[in-house]
Amino acid sequence: MCKFAGKKKSMILIADSGGSKTDWALVGAQGDRDTHVLKVRTQGLNPFHQSEEFIRKVLEEELKPAMCCAAGQEGCTSGKAGVTERVSRIAFYGAGCTETLSPLVSGALAAAFPSAEIKVESDLLGAAHAVCGHEAGIACILGTGANSCLYDGKRIVENVPPLGYILGDEGSGAVLGKLFLNGIFKGDLPAEIREKYLAWSGLTYREIIDKVYRQPLANRFLAGISVFLRENLRYAAIEALVCRNFDDFFQKNILKYASSAVRMVSAAGGVASAFEHQLRDRAHYFGYQIGKVVAAPIDGLIDYYT
Repeated sequence: MCKFAGKKKSMILIADSGGSKTDWALVGAQGDRDTHVLKVRTQGLNPFHQSEEFIRKVLEEELKPAMCCAAGQEGCTSGKAGVTERVSRIAFYGAGCTETLSPLVSGALAAAFPSAEIKVESDLLGAAHAVCGHEAGIACILGTGANSCLYDGKRIVENVPPLGYILGDEGSGAVLGKLFLNGIFKGDLPAEIREKYLAWSGLTYREIIDKVYRQPLANRFLAGISVFLRENLRYAAIEALVCRNFDDFFQKNILKYASSAVRMVSAAGGVASAFEHQLRDRAHYFGYQIGKVVAAPIDGLIDYYT
């Protein structure tokens, strides 16, 4: 039985939302690690791509049932006092949560958790809290999208705009997928790799073009190619592509912070974790060290709040 059962303590709900998924964790409101009772995952929530109504629907149809299921309280959304009603505070860190768009997320959260105090911040600040804690450093997100900042241990003091996967996002999974598809169809990558990918994905050239240009959330599709690339790193051409993506990330983002004495770079995200060896190698090439690398910031955020 979940150790939440029978307790009446108010709780903090923490969220880290990227381009593909949102990780949620419930911790004790007084920072008591023993009251950390559950983690759940929903699809990514991004106010740049999704409406407040859509976000609210995900909260009601995915998050709340998942929380209740994880807590062993199947009936809590149908009128019984349950785990969702104990949420007194929400700390939501998300992609697309700019000053302009954050109110969409706040509104959806307020509707789903009317008694909670709500704070919505950027996923970048969440990553900085998770990988740097209270220490200064360069904090990065390398997942479906990419971002970076100079962090002084409390706040972001400088940020090179990522610009999204069409105009920027160097180092991200979406850009890595874009580089890969360009390479296999323009002939810069071996035909053997192209045929292996087409067999792995079960897609044709026409279907790939449709997914990129006509279907929603092309960034998630492109980032999903990272799984194939990680499985086939033994090909020198694929490892070179990964390194090229990181080189672009350092040249167009990290080197912009060169006026600072900080040379420690920490990163959160699936791409950083999957290709950590290549990331460390390219960081060293540019005169930087890699500190903490995590696949998902949620554990670091739990540490930050507890």
